[in-house]
Amino acid sequence: MDIEQLRLEIEADEGNVPEIYLDHLKLPTFGIGHLVKKIDPEHGMPVGTPVSRKRVNSCFNEDIQGTIEDCEKLYKDFYRLPEEVKLILCNMMYNLGYTRLSKFSKLKKAITESNWEEASKQMHQSKWRTQVPNRAERLISRMKAVGA
Repeated sequence: MDIEQLRLEIEADEGNVPEIYLDHLKLPTFGIGHLVKKIDPEHGMPVGTPVSRKRVNSCFNEDIQGTIEDCEKLYKDFYRLPEEVKLILCNMMYNLGYTRLSKFSKLKKAITESNWEEASKQMHQSKWRTQVPNRAERLISRMKAVGA
């Protein structure tokens, strides 16, 4: 899978902020959508604390590796899927996390059956589409185009 392409896509959706900020849920975050965890050295630091580019890249690399592993866990045949579908699923996994994306059972069924039209419909009918409409519409269009 093209990790650099995935990075570009996720960075376009998440942004890249070299300091601690509060995300839409008021949780401390930095870099490319990295949620500050208790084990992070940034834990407990105030909003506005600068974070180095090296640290941002390190966290993204760890986060993306976890994202790919979660996709492999959710989709047993993940590496057999078309490249475009893998990129879309990783973007969704990065945004939603395993727990939330695993609840998209009809999407999973459609992908397992290589039914890209149905997969795009399931994405469109989700609450996720209303939460991140620009990102969702872009990914939905891309999923629909896989089958075209």
